[in-house]
Amino acid sequence: MLGIGLTLILSLLAKGLSLLPFLSIMGQLVLAIILGMIYKAAVGVPESMMPGVGFSNKKLLRFGIILLGMRLNLVDIAHAGPRVVLIAAINITVTIFVVYGLARLFKVDRPLALLTACGTAICGAAAVVAIAPLIKAREQETAVGAATVAILGTLFTLLYVGLYPFLGLTPSAYGAFAGGTLHEVAHAIAAAAPGGKEAEDMSVIVKLTRVALLVPVSLCVGYWASRKQEGTAQKSKIQIPWFVLGFLLMSGVNSLGIIPHAVTAQIINLAYILIAMAMAGLGLNVDFAFFRRNGVKPFAAGALGSVVLAGLGLLLVHVLGFA
Repeated sequence: MLGIGLTLILSLLAKGLSLLPFLSIMGQLVLAIILGMIYKAAVGVPESMMPGVGFSNKKLLRFGIILLGMRLNLVDIAHAGPRVVLIAAINITVTIFVVYGLARLFKVDRPLALLTACGTAICGAAAVVAIAPLIKAREQETAVGAATVAILGTLFTLLYVGLYPFLGLTPSAYGAFAGGTLHEVAHAIAAAAPGGKEAEDMSVIVKLTRVALLVPVSLCVGYWASRKQEGTAQKSKIQIPWFVLGFLLMSGVNSLGIIPHAVTAQIINLAYILIAMAMAGLGLNVDFAFFRRNGVKPFAAGALGSVVLAGLGLLLVHVLGFA
C-alpha cells in the first residue's frame, strides 16, 4: 500500500505542476515520470514499497488506459472526414517503420526500439506503456522509452510554437499539422495554441484519431510478438490487449452521449491520475546507469524519426487539402 500511496502523491503533484504556465507543455504524464526519477535518485525506494509500485505500473495502468477511452468521441472523428484518418494512419505507419529501423540500425534492442517507435508515432508515453506488456518489455526499457518520447515531444512542441509564424498555414491546417505529428495530447494542444481555438480543435481531433489507431496497432504488435515467441505452441497463441479493447469500448460509450459531460470529465481526470501513477512507478524503477547506457541511441532514433514525421506531416497537410 505504501508504494501505491507514493505513486498517487507523485501523480497528484505532477497534476498540480502541470497547471503552471511552462510546465503545462510537458503535461501530467511527463512530469510524473520525471518526479519518480528524481525521487528515486534523491531518496531511494525501499524494497517494501516495490510491490505497490509494481501494482501501479501494471494493474492501475490498464484501468487508466480503459478509462481514457472516454476522451475519444468517435462521432467527431467520423464528422472530420476520411482525410483526418488518412493523415493519422500514414503518419503512424511511416514513423513506426522509420524510428524502429533507425533504432535497430543504432543497435537498440528490439523491445526498446519498438516502444520508442510506437511512442513517437501514436501517443507518446501512453502508447509506450500500452505496448510494453504485449512485447514483454522490461520495466527499465519501458521507462527509457516513455522518458525518450516525453522529452522529444516537449522539445518539438517548443520548436513548433517558434516556427508557427513562418509556416504560412491556416489555423485549421496548423492544428492538423500539430495533432498529426506531436507525441502527447498535451503537446498537440500546447503547440496549437498560437493558432487559436480553430487550430486547437483541429489538433485535438487529429491527435485523438491517432490515439484511436492505438487499438489496431496494438493488435498487430500483439500478433507480431506472439510470432516471435520461441516454440510452436507459443507461436499459435496470439496476445490480445484486452485493456486496449476496453479503451475502444469506453470510446463507444462516450460517443453515444449517454453520460453527462461533467461525469465524463471526472472519469478522464481519474484516467490521467491512474496513468500518471503508472508513469511515476516507472520513474521509481529507473536505474540511471541503465538510462545512461541505453537512453542515447533510442533518443537519437526518436529525434530523427520526429524530424521525418514533422516533414511528412507538413507535406500531407498540403497534399490532403488542409492548407
